[in-house]
Amino acid sequence: MILQALAQLAEQEGLVARPDYEPKRVSWVVVLTENGSFVNLVSNRINLSEGTKKKPVYVGKWVLVPKQPTRTSGAKSFFLIDKSEYVFGLDPQSKQKPKKLEERFGLFRAQVNEAAESSDAIPLQAVANFLNRLADDPSPIKTHANFDSIESNDLIGFKIGTQWAQEDPKVIDYFADSRKVVEPESPKVTPFQCLVSGEVVHEVPLFPLIKRVPGGTSSGVALVSHNASAFLSYGLSGNDNAPISRTAAEASAAALTRLLDPNYPDPKDLDDVLPLRQIKIGANTIVVFWAKNATKEIASVLDMLNPILGGESEETVKEAYRSVWHGKPLPLNESSEFYALTLSGTQGRVVIRDWIETSVKVVNENLAMHFADLKVCRNTKPKKGSKPSETIPMSWLLKSLAAEGRSEPVPPSVESGFVRAAFQRSEYPFQLLQRALVRAKAEAGGDDWSESMRRDARAAILRAVLNRKRRNDPNPKYPEVDIEMNPNVQSEGYSCGMLMAVLERLQTLALDDINASVVDRFFSAASASPRSVFVRLLKNSQHHYRKVRDDEEKRGFARYLERIKDEILSRFDPQPAPTSRSVYPGSASGIPLHLNLEQQALFVLGYHQMRHWLRMSMEEKQAWHDEHPNVPPAFGRKKVEHSESVEADSAITVS
Repeated sequence: MILQALAQLAEQEGLVARPDYEPKRVSWVVVLTENGSFVNLVSNRINLSEGTKKKPVYVGKWVLVPKQPTRTSGAKSFFLIDKSEYVFGLDPQSKQKPKKLEERFGLFRAQVNEAAESSDAIPLQAVANFLNRLADDPSPIKTHANFDSIESNDLIGFKIGTQWAQEDPKVIDYFADSRKVVEPESPKVTPFQCLVSGEVVHEVPLFPLIKRVPGGTSSGVALVSHNASAFLSYGLSGNDNAPISRTAAEASAAALTRLLDPNYPDPKDLDDVLPLRQIKIGANTIVVFWAKNATKEIASVLDMLNPILGGESEETVKEAYRSVWHGKPLPLNESSEFYALTLSGTQGRVVIRDWIETSVKVVNENLAMHFADLKVCRNTKPKKGSKPSETIPMSWLLKSLAAEGRSEPVPPSVESGFVRAAFQRSEYPFQLLQRALVRAKAEAGGDDWSESMRRDARAAILRAVLNRKRRNDPNPKYPEVDIEMNPNVQSEGYSCGMLMAVLERLQTLALDDINASVVDRFFSAASASPRSVFVRLLKNSQHHYRKVRDDEEKRGFARYLERIKDEILSRFDPQPAPTSRSVYPGSASGIPLHLNLEQQALFVLGYHQMRHWLRMSMEEKQAWHDEHPNVPPAFGRKKVEHSESVEADSAITVS
């Protein structure tokens, strides 16, 4: 099915309209007369950095050239278009030995001479004459002003006057005839049937190598390959185990090459590029996607998938998200098939991590749910004059799960599972939660922008994993987690996390600048074994409260924090909170000894959301109260006395 869908895409986008030709970047052109006399060596390059202050980056323009065979090792010449060492027998960079240059020039020259003998095409005669003269006297090329500008991998072609040699009708016919599959004189008793097209196949060709697969070799890797006895069966050898005709193999390879190239040319106009249909989700993992018979509306959804899921910039993701789901709903009632293929490269072959078949309409709906699940209150300060973004780039989410600087945050299998959950509304891989917890404990504390952003990303992941898992559980063991703090959530882990945020705020209120807060020192232990840690922290919090209760500027806020602390503790201790502020409201005996992984994740979320709530402005707190009218009294409204601190008044509308 994968190869069939790829072959259909190749047909749909006209990638195999000329099956014997393919687009390649040709950097230089040798201009000849009809009798093969050398006229000029001209550049066919463009500067990708034009219009910017960056260093010039020159690449050849896209040109349709005769399809080139696989060249992994050894010498093999391409027809009419090749590198300098084949076309001229010269290397401007002086990296190749003279013997190799002579051999490669001989191969290219012999191939053209053979073609010139078999066809009366004028371009073939002209190029053959030029090469034969060049063998005797290479000076016209060696002394040309442009020769030293040729790079080792630059492709060089020929023009007769103003026409490309390979575009002559007789040359096209000759090359097509040379590629025709010759049926064997003694065909196999039982020929194969192509798995893609169903046509009869007498000889199964090697599958074309695919380039640009992350983790693969620069020469390309095979999607279909049988190069070890473990891959063989029924006495068949090599690719006979998966018979695919050359036509189907080349169509599938052309489609995959187009999907993996971010700047693949449009066959209808080589100066234009086809829409981007890939998402890079890791150092060695990429997702390519497409739709069958995409309409204009469906194409607009596909166009947004890369910036939404693969964007590196928060602004890019935010704008793409708004354009798709915050605007007018797109008319996606028609059922256009959607395909997504997750790939990695290793040991000379393509590894298929995942294959998804659904419809564009379903993907559009599921991605809206994906971003809704990833929403969480943000503790990272937004850029001046802007609101906190509702979306976090997927690359940031994954990078937050590894120590800073690691190129591969999570295994490719987890990355592909993340994408599958986004496209199909399935559960997120539980390994995401495990890794988020590990990093949350290791990176507790710290308030610079990068650390805060990583904590926001992990909180988004934890909320998404927990809520998806809960929806699929007939007997959920924990409540749904809201975007912002909800004091009515009945969860031991969530309440412990809220308590940690309150104790941290009380400590900073009492001690101002400190080298290591309670979060720096105790977050990891408290999230796993809360009772043993909170016994000590609650005792210390009484010292912090006593230190600020006589401070007129701080005592109002301190009393408020104490009431919230008492409210949270009452969830663990059924005894009512005492009326006297001098009496300790109870012990930590009701706090659980240990928390499982889900409750540890709720601990992190409780801390994250409570910390955000305590830092809300008056306007934000008012909006929060409007959305949560039935909160416990300790979290309610109150007018703050004028003598109490501005900090208390701005941080809370105290009850």
